[in-house]
Amino acid sequence: MGDTQREHGRGIVPAGYQALLGALKERIRAAQVRAALSVNRELITLYWQVGRDILAQQREHGWGARVIDRLAADLRHAFPTMTVFSRRNLHYMRAFAEAYPDEHFVQQVVAQIPWGHNVRLLDAVKDAEDRAWYRRPCSSVTAGRSSSPIRRVRIVPGLFSSRGSLAMPG
Repeated sequence: MGDTQREHGRGIVPAGYQALLGALKERIRAAQVRAALSVNRELITLYWQVGRDILAQQREHGWGARVIDRLAADLRHAFPTMTVFSRRNLHYMRAFAEAYPDEHFVQQVVAQIPWGHNVRLLDAVKDAEDRAWYRRPCSSVTAGRSSSPIRRVRIVPGLFSSRGSLAMPG
């Protein structure tokens, strides 16, 4: 045999095997992260589009909040395994589209963080510039980490001033 072989816990392994295995594992993990980020981006864009369409119909036809209740029931019936189409989430989707009216911005920036993080920011931070500042700790999500950085960030209303720096306590 031309390859040098050595004993391994599961038998003899040819020279270079461990290096190949390590490289393949790294490539697989990187592909998994890219796939998850791609799915996240598509779902966030979908949620934004659902919210945009609800907003448009409410503005155009004067629909009230009860339409969201009906939509939630009908969407849950059509997609019983997708719990995201609850009444509460549809309200969040509407608020999400209202907070971020630019679809390109949503796809390029906001869709880089998970839906739950976006919802938390919508709930806790009303000012758009402040939300942008709090989104920055979420960059580790796009770097492939599996942690939830926004959940670890303590959101303090008014801490960030609209001038781009920390507000000084008064």
